[in-house]
Amino acid sequence: MSLLQLHAVVSGYQRDRPVIRGVDLELETGDFFGLIGPNGCGKSTLLRTVTGVLAAAEGRVELAGRDVAEMTAKERARAVAVVPQTEGAGFAFSVRETVAMGRHPHLRWYQTLGGEDQRVIDAVLELTGTADLANRNIGELSGGERQRAIIARALAQQPQILLLDEPTNHLDINHQVEVFDLLHELNQERGIAILCVTHDLNFAAEYCTGLLLMQEGRMQMRGRPSEVLTAEIIRTVYGIEVDIDAPGGGRGVRISPVSRKSRQARDEKV
Repeated sequence: MSLLQLHAVVSGYQRDRPVIRGVDLELETGDFFGLIGPNGCGKSTLLRTVTGVLAAAEGRVELAGRDVAEMTAKERARAVAVVPQTEGAGFAFSVRETVAMGRHPHLRWYQTLGGEDQRVIDAVLELTGTADLANRNIGELSGGERQRAIIARALAQQPQILLLDEPTNHLDINHQVEVFDLLHELNQERGIAILCVTHDLNFAAEYCTGLLLMQEGRMQMRGRPSEVLTAEIIRTVYGIEVDIDAPGGGRGVRISPVSRKSRQARDEKV
């Protein structure tokens, strides 16, 4: 059974102005999908609809065969965890306290953290390389450290699916690689299915097993990175010329935007 299925989903913030239209999507164990497309095409709206934060106006969203609309918030949170696009420093919580918040879906309203909860917290701190930061104020961390702590909080929910909305936004290059390496490990070694919104097409090509391309609220294409990331498709969807190289073949395509300056230089040589 698929972990996630969307059937002809229509969703938006005003009922008469849908942002996503007729979206079909299926996510299975072992999938690492990159959700790509221009700004405003509906990627973040799709994630909110999957989690039930935004109700579908039409169609159906299913988690392991159950309609999201019929699940409680805690039931949804035990199946799907979200790493949002931005995460402010917030209050003066330690990293461990922040990660412990991920255990709330597994607790009754009057319960406190027990031994099993503490073991889960210890395990995800170790897995994400944040154990040595456990007692630090999360507001004092670097961007990369904070992002790993937020991922650890999501993992503390023990989800089957991890949704990420531009997880490397505002991070420098070494932390971007660090985050995607962690996601790859979670997917390959822990079996967590991942749906990740990203604008970085090169990271999408390097790490994702498949890409979902959205345009104007609709799912335009699904396939392997080498199938989706062609010069013609990128030109049509993003309106930009690119050079594409496949040094290692397979998924390892490299995409380089061609600026107006570069095009003029090429034309002059011709």
